[in-house]
Amino acid sequence: MRALTPDILLRAYAMGLFPMAQTRDDPKLYWIDPDERGILPLDRFHIPRSLKKTLKQGRYQIRVDTAFRTVLEGCAEAKQGREETWINNQIADLFCHLHAMGLAHSVESWDGDTLVGGLYGLALGGAFFGESMFSRRTDASKVALVDLVARLKLGGTVLLDTQFITDHLSRFGVVEIPRYHYKELLAAALQQPATFLTNPVDWSYALSVGPEIATAPLI
Repeated sequence: MRALTPDILLRAYAMGLFPMAQTRDDPKLYWIDPDERGILPLDRFHIPRSLKKTLKQGRYQIRVDTAFRTVLEGCAEAKQGREETWINNQIADLFCHLHAMGLAHSVESWDGDTLVGGLYGLALGGAFFGESMFSRRTDASKVALVDLVARLKLGGTVLLDTQFITDHLSRFGVVEIPRYHYKELLAAALQQPATFLTNPVDWSYALSVGPEIATAPLI
């Protein structure tokens, strides 16, 4: 069997595929190409009222790409209701390699010097593939998601792929679209120049403007 390399993984994502394992210890990977794909339209992102209160309180500090492997491990850890993870060691190592290449990123919620939540994903052209998120404090991963959406809009990203839709994600505006439609959007997004911003961003500005911000030049 041909070894899975970062280059093969990137080509698979560009085709609309992504890998999953059945368990953390399962050495096998399975390529997933669902009939219905979850995406979060950036111009329809919705912040629940309770989360707005958390944001106003400034409870967590956001950092980007300072603890990528730790965020990934947090996403892979077992928790009540999800005793197994689809992130095996091979996926973890490949994404850490992509992070070293500047393509995979983590958005992290910190409480002082303690990492309390976050998410990670892959940026290709104007597409961002959200892989997973975790939280050890109330709303910690949700705050990271708000920050992610803000920096994607400011950086020119036009497609935020969530892979699937869940009750949790649907509260933010995630929808399902047919595979063929997703691949049309993906092909267009990959041609869109974009920058994954790693500096602090202004949430209120980014989330208050319309979808035209996605194609506005960076200043």
